[in-house]
Amino acid sequence: MGKYSNVKKEAKIIPFAQNGDFYFEKGLHAYRKRDLYKAKKWLQRATHMKPSDANIISQYAIVLMELGDYQRSNEYFEQILEELEPTMYDCHYFLANNYAFIGLFQEAKKHVEEYLTYEPDGEFVEEAEDLLELLEIDADEDETTGTTQDQLIVMQEDARALLEEGKLEEAIDLLLEMIDEYPQFWSGYNNLSLAYFYQGNVQKAMEVSYDVLEKNEGNLHALCNLVVFYYYEGKFKKVKNLIDQLEKVNPILIEHRYKLGATFGMVGRYDLAYNWLRSLQRTGFQGDGTYYYWLSFAAYHTGNENIAYQAWEKVLESNPSKYGSAPWEQDGKKIEDEALQLFNTFEVSLQKNVDIKEQLQQGGMTPLVRDFATYAFLHQQHLPLSIQNSYKVALQLNEQMDMSAVKEWFALFVKTVEANMEIKNVDAWASAFTYVYTITQGMKITQTSLANRYGVSVSTLRKHIKVIQSLLS
Repeated sequence: MGKYSNVKKEAKIIPFAQNGDFYFEKGLHAYRKRDLYKAKKWLQRATHMKPSDANIISQYAIVLMELGDYQRSNEYFEQILEELEPTMYDCHYFLANNYAFIGLFQEAKKHVEEYLTYEPDGEFVEEAEDLLELLEIDADEDETTGTTQDQLIVMQEDARALLEEGKLEEAIDLLLEMIDEYPQFWSGYNNLSLAYFYQGNVQKAMEVSYDVLEKNEGNLHALCNLVVFYYYEGKFKKVKNLIDQLEKVNPILIEHRYKLGATFGMVGRYDLAYNWLRSLQRTGFQGDGTYYYWLSFAAYHTGNENIAYQAWEKVLESNPSKYGSAPWEQDGKKIEDEALQLFNTFEVSLQKNVDIKEQLQQGGMTPLVRDFATYAFLHQQHLPLSIQNSYKVALQLNEQMDMSAVKEWFALFVKTVEANMEIKNVDAWASAFTYVYTITQGMKITQTSLANRYGVSVSTLRKHIKVIQSLLS
């Protein structure tokens, strides 16, 4: 037995503490690799663990700034200066950049001047002086005063919320007030054009976009909005011309790259959409459900099925109601399925506070359903007469009968499209369908009473009854 035979050895355990500093280092490492979304994830954890550490908060705010979340970035920089470390003067420079980007030039000027006062030999002096020069040029051209920066931020968030809730009139009023106070706040103009579009006033929407492009040439959001407006107006030559221009654009900002990808997806240019949306994903971008929706459709239609399946899982995580509407589930649709899509679109169009944006931006719609949705929500007069009249027939049937009859009407309408028949006389089709549907339900009704109810002649009613019966036979 050795002299240590009675000594019991114990292993020494060194605890591995995943504290705020640990996540801060991981965040910095991701940031240096330009993986901004991973950096955001780790730094956010670090801020939760060390909420009073100005260095961690500052780095997190910088990442938010580079991701385009200027409002939240500013909140953190302001917190540092007001509560944590008033002498961290670099925050003034970052605040100036954020305010300049969102169009609050007087706030930007105030902060860049403070930075230069406190840090005359600071790291960002040259950049700050360039920014100040630009801001002073702008001040000479536009001496607009108005609501404070805080008020504008509140207005901007309120407008966004109103748009998402479908309260378009209120959103438009607020956006008009914003651009009156801040005539160079281009985001307000672009949101206003979208509000007009979702309201069905496409002409007004386009006028606002034209105005933006006249005053701020090359504004990417305005150009992308016009692509969508032209697409739903059926002006495909103009769509192609704009797409040709946008195809050559190579933006740096993530929000611009996202906007391009989503726009290309909406108009069926899945090849271009996939390039942008997938490139974002490769940088670590963790978007919302809408981002993964368009990534899935773009990936599927460009033969990248594994990416499509993975993206669709993310869609269902954020919105389980999308179950059954994946791009691969749109292939080989039967007539009944297309009729059901038409019926569902009609039913939604009757509701109040509809998110028209979501309805019109759904992928996988057949051309018939897309045109019908465009008319149902925007009432565009350029669409085929049969599309417009099919909706009007459905409105009459909804008033005179019930939604079960309306559902059957859309099944018949799909058959008329396949047979290349036109829906010309709304009252005649509505009365004839009412007669056929009522009889097939085992109830009695006279053709004369129906002709009187719908204001058509008996001969016209009979003619359309025969047409419907031939389609159903």
